[in-house]
Amino acid sequence: MSEKETIFSSKIKYTGIFSFKDFYKFCYDWLTDETGLKVIEDKYKEKLSGNSKDLEIEWTGENKVTDYFQFQVKVTFKIEKLVDVEVQQPNGAKIKTNKGAVEISVKGILVRDYDGKFEKNAFHKFLRGIYEKWVIASRVEQFENKLASDCDEFLNQAKAWLDLEGKK
Repeated sequence: MSEKETIFSSKIKYTGIFSFKDFYKFCYDWLTDETGLKVIEDKYKEKLSGNSKDLEIEWTGENKVTDYFQFQVKVTFKIEKLVDVEVQQPNGAKIKTNKGAVEISVKGILVRDYDGKFEKNAFHKFLRGIYEKWVIASRVEQFENKLASDCDEFLNQAKAWLDLEGKK
């Protein structure tokens, strides 16, 4: 069995005006283009109450970095009180967009031996411990830093997008 270790866990919150469709596309494109993750939507739950919606979306992104290491990123979106609004632009034009509260949680997991090559017997497990502790210790740290950096950058980009979009 592979060994999974959570390297990064954080979340951001935003309340205001933003285009949900554009934000969803931005997040998906950023994760796939900038980090090379293959993103799958595990859950999409929509609850209507009056003219507003509450959404819960879960994504899992995976990227096999080497034959031994794999990055897993779990992203959870909670959008509350999402309503359609019309906003007047500085040039006088009106655009249709959304307003609501967004919470994004990101968890970065480093998976070691994702194929279970070292799990065949106790001797192989022992060799894996030696391999990780003495042979590739600096490489493990390098991958941990890269994963944490990617997750943190994703949250920063999402927050910056929301802040900019709300000021349009």
